Amino acid sequence: MLCCFGGGILSSLLLAEPPVAILTNSTNIIYATVVWYMVYYFPLDLFYRFFCFLPLRVIAAAMKEVTRTWKIVAGVTQAHSRFKDALLVMVANGWAKAAGGGLISNFEQLVRGVWKPESNELLKMSYPVKISLLGSILFTLQHNELLPIERPHLMFIFTMFLITTKL
Repeated sequence: MLCCFGGGILSSLLLAEPPVAILTNSTNIIYATVVWYMVYYFPLDLFYRFFCFLPLRVIAAAMKEVTRTWKIVAGVTQAHSRFKDALLVMVANGWAKAAGGGLISNFEQLVRGVWKPESNELLKMSYPVKISLLGSILFTLQHNELLPIERPHLMFIFTMFLITTKL
């Protein structure tokens, strides 16, 4: 659950809100638990094989990138509602909300007792973490009207860019 809801937990910590508030949504907890059990305990790995079929894998990847864009926008908007002129806070919150699973991985390794400082996500960023940072910067600039483009257009362009580069 720490990796599934890492973005919400990090975002809550950045905005001085309770970090376990994200876990109060029982529906999301049930969905995450059911998917986890289906991936790891489904007979003959049929659930995994089902999503290895290329058209379904493409659809799942596209849905993930749409969700990433919405998380970035939600993080920037949430930070703007609390801190009006803090561009850095808005960028950090949008980044944390979208790439929380990758950013919280160091803490997760530390809790498990398998901490590897050489695999620090902030030093060697993965593609989702990098692209979430870029998106967070773009949406922060757009939210503060420093980027002359409408939000729906930027969301569409950014999401199509993510889907194209992912596939």
